[in-house]
Amino acid sequence: MITVLLADDQPLVRAGLRALLDTEDDLRVLGEAADGAEAVREARRLRPDVVLMDIRMPELDGLAATRALTSTGVRVVVVTTFDLDEYVYEALRSGASGFLVKDAEPAEIRHAVRVAARGDALLSPGVTRRLIEEFTARPAALDTGRLAPLTGREREVLARVGRGLTNARIAEELAMSPHTVKTHVNRVMTKLAVHDRAQLVVLAYETGLIRPGA
Repeated sequence: MITVLLADDQPLVRAGLRALLDTEDDLRVLGEAADGAEAVREARRLRPDVVLMDIRMPELDGLAATRALTSTGVRVVVVTTFDLDEYVYEALRSGASGFLVKDAEPAEIRHAVRVAARGDALLSPGVTRRLIEEFTARPAALDTGRLAPLTGREREVLARVGRGLTNARIAEELAMSPHTVKTHVNRVMTKLAVHDRAQLVVLAYETGLIRPGA
């Protein structure tokens, strides 16, 4: 059973998300929060597997709440009406495991919860496309300083994570077992102080390790 906390300042949105998730046998909504501060309190009290987090909320916005929760290991998927670029980048840098807009298909939202619960990341196709377009517009030079803690093999793994490859596909390309790939990914996360694969993708582009179209 995957447990979920809903954080949104609109009661109708929370009701819709609850109805969407509670119909599934493997998903259960533990509670709701109407602002970011309440979301942090309730997440610490209820210990859900995933928080569905709005961005624009009173008291404490969703980005600040996301930072507070992901630093303790809670998985957060941002679900918002506002898919502006600055929100996408800041949500990912804050540790969010996914970013979806509220007009996403119901199946996509349920899938995002399941993906986040197992420790992976998911971005809606439109968000992914704009993220790549942004890095295409301002390609980065290779930032060897930020990548200095990594071994050569770990850089190879990071580059493939940045390209969106699964562990199985990376294992195939690098002729190693999926378990070994998972070990490398975890070590890269630890060395670079990031929480999940979404942040690794951003970092791979920001450091110039991979470039769009390369």
